[in-house]
Amino acid sequence: MRLYGTAQRPASRLREGLLNHFGGTRFAGPAMGGGPEIDRQRPTPLHPPKPAFITLMGNIHGPAPVLLLVAVSSRYPEALEWTQRRFADAFGSLLPASDRFPFEQTDYYRASMGSELFKAFLAVEQPIDPGQLASVKIRTNAWEEEYAAAAGHPEPRPLNLDPGYLAEDKLVLASTKNHAHRLYLSDGIYAEFTLQFRGRRWQNCPWTYPDYQQASYHNFFTDCRNHLRSVLSRRPPAPA
Repeated sequence: MRLYGTAQRPASRLREGLLNHFGGTRFAGPAMGGGPEIDRQRPTPLHPPKPAFITLMGNIHGPAPVLLLVAVSSRYPEALEWTQRRFADAFGSLLPASDRFPFEQTDYYRASMGSELFKAFLAVEQPIDPGQLASVKIRTNAWEEEYAAAAGHPEPRPLNLDPGYLAEDKLVLASTKNHAHRLYLSDGIYAEFTLQFRGRRWQNCPWTYPDYQQASYHNFFTDCRNHLRSVLSRRPPAPA
């Protein structure tokens, strides 16, 4: 009797362990030392169910308006005046132009444009859709050819126009040349992310042109950014 009783205790512990393991399912029958009845309760899961997380795709929104600008490079002040008229006729009123900065950081344009070049910036007063940048670049390329044919200067390229746009967080330039840091837009035009506005200042990228790293340029871009923010603050919010 003692041997039988001693053997029952481990069997009882095994039964209770199985009950715990299967989350409340009780077995009572000859195999477990009980009667013929089998009493099964609804088992509980071995692991509690995890909360359901539903990931929804993002909604598509239109882009925030940006400020269209153009870098005008030449050795002729009349080329800048001609471009001002062209831009105002095409895009509306302009903000005050930047100073004429000496463009001395490279000799790349000397053969086609001559020496003693300057660069100035024009910005359109009313913001535009950034999706227009490719078409603007195509138009400014045609304007370069138009001015070269009409002005009668000895240089083959007396006017260089580099359009781009300024957003609250970046400056983007258009280009006809592909590169690792440029994204294709359309019609053979690429967009280059040239400057980032972060930490209350303009910050360069590894590929930023040397002249675009100047504080004098950044000061003008900050004025343009302040104007853009002022215009956007007066507009009604876009629908969600």
